[in-house]
Amino acid sequence: MPTIVVDVMPKAELLDPQGKAVTGALSRLGVEAFSSVRIGKRFELTVDGEVNDEVLAAARKVADEILSNAVIEDVVGVEVVE
Repeated sequence: MPTIVVDVMPKAELLDPQGKAVTGALSRLGVEAFSSVRIGKRFELTVDGEVNDEVLAAARKVADEILSNAVIEDVVGVEVVE
């Protein structure tokens, strides 16, 4: 069965407290290669049947209206994985 993956991230201009905490933890562990971390959400929508343009459009609508909060988050990806 095909799966549609939706990735949601906090808007770039907003603070990401979880990402900041992870950045600090990495620094305390001696990992200095990364200057910042942003944490988002991943949703996997399993599709019964074939993914066509209509199903993909429905997934984008669900991503925009239900899976993300448009005030503080951006949908950064909607893709089909087999």
